[in-house]
Amino acid sequence: MMNGGGRGSGPGRGGSGAGAPGGPGAGRRVPKGPRRPGRDGPAQGAQGEGRAPYDGPPPKTGRGDPGARNVRPARPGGDGPPHPTEEHTKPLRSGGEGRTPRPGVPRPPRPPGPPRPPRPPKPPTVLRLGNPRRRISIGLLAMTFVLSILSGRLVQLQGLDSKVYEARAAEQRVQPEILPARRGPITDAGGHELAITVEAREISVDPARVSETARGAVAAMLAKELARPQTEIAAKLAKTDTRYQLIARGVDPVVAQRVIDHDYRGVASKSHYRRVYPGDDLAGSLIGFVGFDGGGLAGLERVYDKVLAGRDGEQSIEMGRDGQRIPMTRESSKAPVPGREVRLTIDRDIQWAAQRAIARQVTATGARSGSVIIMDVRNGHVLGMANAPELDLNNWEKTPQKDWINRAVAEVYEPGSTNKVITAAAALEAGAVRPETVFNVRDNIRCADRVLRDSHAHKPERLTFSGIVATSSNVGTIMAAQKIGNEALHQKLRAFGFGVRPGSGLPGEEAGLLPAWQSWSGSQGCTVAYGQGVSVTALQMASVYQTIANGGVRITPQIVAGVAGEDGKIVPSKPGKRTRVVGTRTAEEIAGMLEAAVGEDGTGTLAAIPGYRVAGKTGTAMRYDEECQGYCGYTATFVGFTPADDPRIVALAVLQDPRNGHYGGQIAAPVFKDVMTFALKSRKIPPTGTTPPSVRIRADG
Repeated sequence: MMNGGGRGSGPGRGGSGAGAPGGPGAGRRVPKGPRRPGRDGPAQGAQGEGRAPYDGPPPKTGRGDPGARNVRPARPGGDGPPHPTEEHTKPLRSGGEGRTPRPGVPRPPRPPGPPRPPRPPKPPTVLRLGNPRRRISIGLLAMTFVLSILSGRLVQLQGLDSKVYEARAAEQRVQPEILPARRGPITDAGGHELAITVEAREISVDPARVSETARGAVAAMLAKELARPQTEIAAKLAKTDTRYQLIARGVDPVVAQRVIDHDYRGVASKSHYRRVYPGDDLAGSLIGFVGFDGGGLAGLERVYDKVLAGRDGEQSIEMGRDGQRIPMTRESSKAPVPGREVRLTIDRDIQWAAQRAIARQVTATGARSGSVIIMDVRNGHVLGMANAPELDLNNWEKTPQKDWINRAVAEVYEPGSTNKVITAAAALEAGAVRPETVFNVRDNIRCADRVLRDSHAHKPERLTFSGIVATSSNVGTIMAAQKIGNEALHQKLRAFGFGVRPGSGLPGEEAGLLPAWQSWSGSQGCTVAYGQGVSVTALQMASVYQTIANGGVRITPQIVAGVAGEDGKIVPSKPGKRTRVVGTRTAEEIAGMLEAAVGEDGTGTLAAIPGYRVAGKTGTAMRYDEECQGYCGYTATFVGFTPADDPRIVALAVLQDPRNGHYGGQIAAPVFKDVMTFALKSRKIPPTGTTPPSVRIRADG
């Protein structure tokens, strides 16, 4: 690079003269032209003399000039002091000639130049207007696009999907409501109500509508009026993410109205029906009960549920957003069809007497349970069917489930000596014995590998067959059974209804147990003759004695007298099936033996009723218990009919696992007497006034 010879040192530059290599101002071009007035000044620097003075803008001070301020001079021709905003300290670019100041030589400060003139204002922005026609076209295009979308959506809503949205709107607006049908009553033989339906209320809350400050007051009010735990109600009110919480069902309408009168927001009352049982536990396990939804769950309530329930109705109304009915809107309704009445053969008064008698004796003897059945001999109608403990229908949910069953038809047991009438009937029908046939009876007998005994030890005695039945001798009964064989005995047991359900139609009805005679062991043929090795229900055994009392004709037991038709009138049930089991003569002969069993020499003297001729039989059997997996305890039974010469009523009493006494003649016969006495008076059955025939018990007597 050539040195800038011939150039003068610029103002404020010191050091060597022009052309010195590396000196300040080297290589810088001096503008040509005349010097501006007022800008001329003497050249600075020792070597700057004789050179043309620099009339251009003063050069920037070098970096090496300590203390120098880089002040931009005023523009040529300008007046005034320098512009204050133009002061800066921007460093010089690196590299290039004349950029590095001479070391050790200070650069004198440059005097301030004339002030820079103010910048001229910017010219205003000129907006260029677009083409109006183009703007209109674009706007029309945009409007057309938007309208086409709206039109398409409109076509979809009102044309293609109109039915769908109409259905959804109706679903939200139209509220269907079930109109429950009134459940039909269950009545006794005289039309007295045993189960009825009454109006009730359901109290519920909407937690989302109950304010937080009011929850305590609402919970306290509901707890007081409905007799419910306040903590339970408060817990339901705290579930604010739900819209429905049930507080109580079956509330009396008067109580429900008091709740509503408090006028708390979110508390509602709804009408429904409640099943009520006026007798509480009267025929409880027989009648059964309904669940909270109104459907039958047990007993006759379940068996006849369709008849009793009727058919629910429907109604649809249009509701607004706040749950208020929209006036002048469509409404459709279908009236409910009430349930029909079911009339039983049960006599309310006899049922009450039977329950009282068996409950007292179960308590007195410490028995596990007990049952009583009363039947009409002539038509097989069940007049009473009691159990102890009995089911309280108005508090069934608090009763243990094991007490829900109807033990009279569901609990099986070994009948013991009450079964001896079937052995007697089989032997008489086969002609193997007569009532006067004499047997030399000891107190024990060997059957195969077992030795079987009478209930008490005695010397050998000569008993008539009538005496064997009257004194309930096990050994004498076995001797009579051996004359006819196992097959004939089995056939007669089947004819009397063993091994099959009685046919009453009651829920839980059991068939008992009657093994095939071919499977009997050597000793079982003997034990079955006096009632061990087979099992029956109380209803089956009562049916056996109804057959004997009815002259040998078995009638299927009936519990339902009839059902109301569409007009409300009772349509009687079909009569029970009649089956000839034994001949009339055989039935009369057995009746005479049973009457002797209640006499002075018999085992059932405690069943005698003053003024009436009573025929009956005691029974005491070992009780098979599943808990101990064997025979534990006893079953005590008495069953008979009155009057013996013109039978009208059959009654049976059975106690399971008694602790204070266990003989049937001791603890079951008194129950029979109490129940039969009441039934005779209730049915207004007078004594026949006849004298019982003399029955020979012992051959030497």
